[in-house]
Amino acid sequence: MTIEEIKKIIKNGEKIDVEFKESKNSLTKDIFDTVCSFNNRNGGHILLGVNDKKDIVGISDDKIDKIIKDFTTSINNSEKIYPPLYLVPEVLEIDGKK
Repeated sequence: MTIEEIKKIIKNGEKIDVEFKESKNSLTKDIFDTVCSFNNRNGGHILLGVNDKKDIVGISDDKIDKIIKDFTTSINNSEKIYPPLYLVPEVLEIDGKK
């Protein structure tokens, strides 16, 4: 997904298939509810580092790797989410924020 596409999604706001999660330092517990909801529908986009006001707040540089590891480990674990999802998070830099 391109930066322009991400900016357009943010501009259009949250919808049934788009969810913003600030997650500046860690994942919120409700992110997995969102993943399950999207999995039961036609998919969707979860944008970490974006708050509910559509502001790109970014994720702390020293937390990015841990957040990605925690997220992928959980969604790829059939004991936590079934069926497991095999997703690859993408890190983009927009306006100097990741």
